[in-house]
Amino acid sequence: MIGLIAATAAGAAGRDRLAAAWPDRTRRYDGPVREGINRAFAECDQLVCFLAAGAVIRLIAPLLASKDTDPGVVCVDEAGQHAVALLGGHSGGANALAEAVSGVLGCRPVITTATDQAGLPGLDTLGWPVEGAAAAVTRAMLDGLPVHLDTPQGVHPLPALPPNVRPAAGAAHLGVPPPQVGGGSGGRPPGDTCTLRVTDLLAEAEPRTAVLRPPSLVVGVGASRGVPADEALGLIREVLAEGGLSPRSVSRLSTVDAKACEPGLVEAASRLGVSLVPHPAAALAAVPVPNPSTAVAAAVGTPSVCEAAALIGGDAELLVAKRKTAHCTAAVARHRPRGRLAIVGLGPGARDLLTPRAREELRRASTVVGLDQYVAQIRDLLRPGTRVLESGLGAEEQRARTAVAEATAGHAVALVGSGDAGIYAMASPALAAAGNNIDVVGVPGVTASLAAAAILGAPLGHDHVSISLSDLHTPWDVIEQRVHAAAEADLVVTFYNPRSSTRDWQLPKALRILAEYRSPTTPVGSVHGASRADERSIVTTLAGFDVTAVDMSTVVIVGNAATHTTAGRIITPRGYRWQP
Repeated sequence: MIGLIAATAAGAAGRDRLAAAWPDRTRRYDGPVREGINRAFAECDQLVCFLAAGAVIRLIAPLLASKDTDPGVVCVDEAGQHAVALLGGHSGGANALAEAVSGVLGCRPVITTATDQAGLPGLDTLGWPVEGAAAAVTRAMLDGLPVHLDTPQGVHPLPALPPNVRPAAGAAHLGVPPPQVGGGSGGRPPGDTCTLRVTDLLAEAEPRTAVLRPPSLVVGVGASRGVPADEALGLIREVLAEGGLSPRSVSRLSTVDAKACEPGLVEAASRLGVSLVPHPAAALAAVPVPNPSTAVAAAVGTPSVCEAAALIGGDAELLVAKRKTAHCTAAVARHRPRGRLAIVGLGPGARDLLTPRAREELRRASTVVGLDQYVAQIRDLLRPGTRVLESGLGAEEQRARTAVAEATAGHAVALVGSGDAGIYAMASPALAAAGNNIDVVGVPGVTASLAAAAILGAPLGHDHVSISLSDLHTPWDVIEQRVHAAAEADLVVTFYNPRSSTRDWQLPKALRILAEYRSPTTPVGSVHGASRADERSIVTTLAGFDVTAVDMSTVVIVGNAATHTTAGRIITPRGYRWQP
């Protein structure tokens, strides 16, 4: 919940705009400002204060307790020109809140955290618990000092880290060469080097070392009916301690579906801050385990609950075998980190048509794969240290295989393409090559047809179809058959890849097919370089269209029987009842 506090009429107006925009996320605190801030600080996850920054600082100073528990605080000035992330930029989400407030109020977000200004990922923004000397390691990252990256369990899908963060000698699997360090053996960092360790193992705290806890552990649990939550939680903690494992790396509790609603297990999961994930008994029965039980099989339909539940669902290693108390069993498995492949549509080219989600995925990736000219569009958005694997035209399948291989190796990968990556682009070959051993995320983009249609008017107002005229991957007789079908169905047609220097006859042929079914006065529009600096558009008719003005950067849209032009814009009515 976001607490809203205002002291003046102008502040109250801004407060009310936020409350109207986020009715389910906000709570207004009226009355004396000090009392409102005190209450909101105790009751809310975040605060937006429409007050001077100095006043807010004085009011919240006595309330501060811990970076890990204090709410994020954003301060908006009297004129509503700035939203300042004042407290808890990362841990409290104030930076993101300042951005969101600015989106509603039209003001400018003010972000002062050093990592954000330097384009680096804050250790407390990665979504994983961080322990130890996080401040010292972050400072070293910012200052360009050596930081030793230690990942004893292998590669993890982290965002790009700056070039001064380097793996130990012999860790070539991380995708970057190891550093040359002196003063020790085995690639150990020198004494003044900070260390960033990514592990689920417990260890003594070390100076100048920050530890990220990846969500790599699954605790399988079985229980008798009515098991007390304290008993279940105690056993879970015992098996983790036996394995020298951090409870902060537990991603979930796992059990048989018959125990999905067992109150003691549900409460234990809640107290650990994870979910309780049930599995069908038949699925658990198919998992090989070291300690099967005929009695358990007779009772719940699988010879193992806790061990099978810990192992199911991935490339996993059993670290602690079945342990039990009077009413509960538990086992722990480590699951191999899953790489992440984001297939990102960059839109038609204009920066303001690149979606916020696409920006986030580019910043989240450690490796970016794409056509060189598309990578050039977004290179400035990538974090320092991002690996870029680019290639030229004609290497689509190789780029797809490269992206999948990088994700399979455990990296966070963004495979980029223009428009929407699922339309005549990289999503199809990438997904065809990807298995179920990686996480895949699709990020939609503004397509060339949508960008062109917006420029021409509203030619896609009713049913429409997109057809690529490139016969490099599709035989021409198949393309021709589809053009005939679209013409006969009276669909608006968008032609992609309409004409190149070596393919100059396909577009005239396709237009002649459409002309067999449509009037010579049917509106036709073309847009070259939609949203780019060299954008140009033409609105004409089927009879008057000049194909020589078309190239591979052009989209051609041909209307249907109801399409008409008004004030130089192409319009296809939403329904036949709406025809003029």
